[in-house]
Amino acid sequence: LFSPVITVNDQVVSGYEIEQRARLLTVMRAPGDPIKTAREQLIEDRLKSQAAMILGIEPSEEGLDEAMEEFAQRAKMDKERFIKALAQEGVSKETYRDFVLSNLIWRDVVRARFLNRAQVSEEEIDRAMAAANGTSGVQVLLSEIIIPVTPQTQEQVQNEAARISEIETIGAFARDARKFSAARTAADGGRIKWMPLSNLPEQIRPLILGLAPGEVTDPIPIPNAIALFQMRAISETELRRPAVAAIEYAVMYLPGGRNAETLTQAEAIRGRVDRCDDLYGENFGRSDELLQRETRKPGDIPQGIALELAKLDKGEISTSLTSENGQNLMLIMMCGRTPVLAAEASREDITVALRNQRLSSFADSYLEQLKSEADIIEQ
Repeated sequence: LFSPVITVNDQVVSGYEIEQRARLLTVMRAPGDPIKTAREQLIEDRLKSQAAMILGIEPSEEGLDEAMEEFAQRAKMDKERFIKALAQEGVSKETYRDFVLSNLIWRDVVRARFLNRAQVSEEEIDRAMAAANGTSGVQVLLSEIIIPVTPQTQEQVQNEAARISEIETIGAFARDARKFSAARTAADGGRIKWMPLSNLPEQIRPLILGLAPGEVTDPIPIPNAIALFQMRAISETELRRPAVAAIEYAVMYLPGGRNAETLTQAEAIRGRVDRCDDLYGENFGRSDELLQRETRKPGDIPQGIALELAKLDKGEISTSLTSENGQNLMLIMMCGRTPVLAAEASREDITVALRNQRLSSFADSYLEQLKSEADIIEQ
């Protein structure tokens, strides 16, 4: 049980650690397969720890104790009661400590590397407040590149995406969109029609707002792909756009991934359906698990799906994404948006939110980079 199961740049992860983390995830009711998630998290923990070591970051025992106390309070317990409750479920204190420590270390690494780049301008804050409170309509004209990723192509795609992120002209981005993008917009050079900024996921908005015309976002990791967006234009109108309370959408999974037969099947379905209810007929005779229809708050939608939904009006379909390492094509259909009037947000709240969202995006991209560069051996 204590033998090495995974090696990450010469640092090992034991079977005991995986079993313990899986138990912790089960107690926390984390979604997904606890063993698979535990393996992924522990690989990331090693990479985060190594990044912290390079920067000389080592949280104090007092800081770690405070973080453990704060985490326990989410379960409405103090730290000691929470540790005892975990012990009853077979989770050791050290496992809980390591889990909190990794998150604490990573927060410090991200701040040390990216805090200066995460500063927001007064203009960005003004735009974000206007969009959040529905006092004006901020619209953006973007181009996109969605590059599929498989375990075999990850390093190559990471390098290509890094190069594209340095592009500064509309023409150069359009050429790469036609060459690399899996999105339906590829034939048109990646050009997306005007869209309200509020359609985009909250964590993406500050990245878009920070772009000047011609500039490109850093690579944005999404399931089985990397996304990049280029700003072509931005516009503000007096049209009030209330915040979105919930988004209803459907995802149909088509085995075969992005092979020609499956893409042809997806286009045929696109031509036959007008609304989400029509997908039930298309899924007749197949497993119910291959068609999922959900209504979620915008912040609860997985980022990759949320980015696709941002580009869709009611009844429109995207086939840019895949699942299961490219084995299934995801046919995503927008069923509808439920608007509500946003609550008043203070300038300070908006500033903190924009900075944290930007840091989160930098952190995700940096972690993907560390994974692509690491020597990871799994048994």
